[in-house]
Amino acid sequence: MTIKNNIEITRHSIAHILAGAVIEMFPEAKFAIGPSIENGFYYDFDLPRTLIPEDLKILEEKMKAIIKANFPFEKAEISIAEALKDFEKLGQNYKIELINELSEKGETKVSIYKSGHFVDLCSGPHIDSTGEISVDAFTLTKISGAYWRGDEKNKMLQRIYGVAFANKNDLKEYLKMLEEAKKRDHRKLGKELDLFHIDQKVGLGLPLFHPKGALLWRIVEDFWYSEHLKNGYDLVRSPHIGNRILWETSGHWGFYNSSMYPPIEIGQTLEEKQKNENVKESEEYLLKPMNCPFHVQIYKNNLRSYRDFPFRWAECGTVYRYEKKGELSGLARVRGFTQDDAHIFCRAEQVEEELKKVIDFILSIFKSFGFDTSLINIYLSLRDPNNKEKYAGNDEGWEFTENILRKVATEKNLNFTEEKGEAAFYGPKLDFKLKDALGREWQCSTLQFDFNLPERFDMNFTNNRGEDEKPYVLHRALFGSFERFLALLIEHYAGAFPLWLSPVQVIVIPISEEKFGTYAEEVRKKLVSIGVRTKIDAAAESLGKRIREAEKQKIPYMLVVGEKEMESASVAVRGRGTKNQDVMKVDEFVQKIKNEIEQKKSEKQ
Repeated sequence: MTIKNNIEITRHSIAHILAGAVIEMFPEAKFAIGPSIENGFYYDFDLPRTLIPEDLKILEEKMKAIIKANFPFEKAEISIAEALKDFEKLGQNYKIELINELSEKGETKVSIYKSGHFVDLCSGPHIDSTGEISVDAFTLTKISGAYWRGDEKNKMLQRIYGVAFANKNDLKEYLKMLEEAKKRDHRKLGKELDLFHIDQKVGLGLPLFHPKGALLWRIVEDFWYSEHLKNGYDLVRSPHIGNRILWETSGHWGFYNSSMYPPIEIGQTLEEKQKNENVKESEEYLLKPMNCPFHVQIYKNNLRSYRDFPFRWAECGTVYRYEKKGELSGLARVRGFTQDDAHIFCRAEQVEEELKKVIDFILSIFKSFGFDTSLINIYLSLRDPNNKEKYAGNDEGWEFTENILRKVATEKNLNFTEEKGEAAFYGPKLDFKLKDALGREWQCSTLQFDFNLPERFDMNFTNNRGEDEKPYVLHRALFGSFERFLALLIEHYAGAFPLWLSPVQVIVIPISEEKFGTYAEEVRKKLVSIGVRTKIDAAAESLGKRIREAEKQKIPYMLVVGEKEMESASVAVRGRGTKNQDVMKVDEFVQKIKNEIEQKKSEKQ
């Protein structure tokens, strides 16, 4: 058994070695679970004290000693009764809970693994012995909190993460990539570039966009609207809240309420209720987690004919979902976000063509923002046939919609992976996960095929035989959410946005505001008149400091103006990432940047 060919098995084995080291350091420790994960492993512990970063190095040394001891991984099959007795003796209550669950499922035996003095409940497999692991190919990376079984009602445990690779060089490359990721972290850059922040007084997961961040959003949104209008979409708008009846009809309240906020009751106060004073009839409203029921109601407002199809209705609609505190992450995971949503209502014979058009639209949008679409991973998310109660609708509808999505993805030559159990409750979907400049995967676009909403809302149209027929609904989002997409853009470009996207494209820096401030304003006005986003930095700081600040803000062009420039109607041009400075006439620079922006625009199209 080689490490290179069994890296996941190796990572899981290292998790056991970590647990052995923790038990050696804290004999009273209770251990929970320790799986392999992408690039590494973790293990959760109930410990007598809070770990500190310095503990990781101590544990690493203990792990290396276990590896050098070359303990074999020994597997044994034992009865449930024997396992309970052994783990009760060890005082390992988390393992006892897992064993009891296995017993309730009808299991009579469990497997355990022993390596050195450490014994764990585990189905395996593992490598043959600890000595197969290279001591230079793994490291412990961080400590975090984790609720037992992911339930915030349970005890908070301490999770120790590590990374592991087949050899020292692979580990070194990965750690180098992590350092680069830290530099690109959108939360760090969001602060440095003054784009956004999240304020606890406002609420966790509710970002506030500063002027430059809001302008970046607007640039992206204007492009989004323009592309949708060109691609045959109409725009609609809907409110932020809706009557509870709407969400009961759609199925969200029944299938999705754990991710929704509690109802807002209006019309009757709690005091009135307690006094039994039926003064007003109360109503219950819900913050919307989705836009689709509103679009359905727009559809139902008129009689529809087969001649009118398809309807493509798009909306940048802000939705609200309850995400657990520990799952929030900057702009990438928030509680209030704007979906770049659209719903396509079409006849059965139009479904395949519309699905293909959406796929083309998704890929063209990402090309427009400079992403390599060959790096997009695509997943066909299907229903779990063994857990049908999680899903709405009948078997026939699911089989039809899943087969159509599979057929379309195949005909479009998409390299997709099928994932059972990942479908939305109302239908299967194609998920597009984009890799950024560091090769990290981001969930962005989704294309969902829904046969349930038309049934639930009794949607109809008059077909060519004069009969009522139900349409199909395609749900799709290109960015997924504006917040996450902006996080992706910030990290992909490390904050150095291409010219067409930069909130500030040009900054004019007068050597002296008193002497050259008026000329700097003339230059700014010329640029603004052709749509170039231009600012002046006339702060009471040295020229060098203002240039360094413009570099830190990653502004594409700096224009320095002084006496020579004013007398010759010119500017000293300095591009981002270079120390070279070219002097050119103002009109020449205006034409230069105009051409660059137009060229970028044509490349996008």
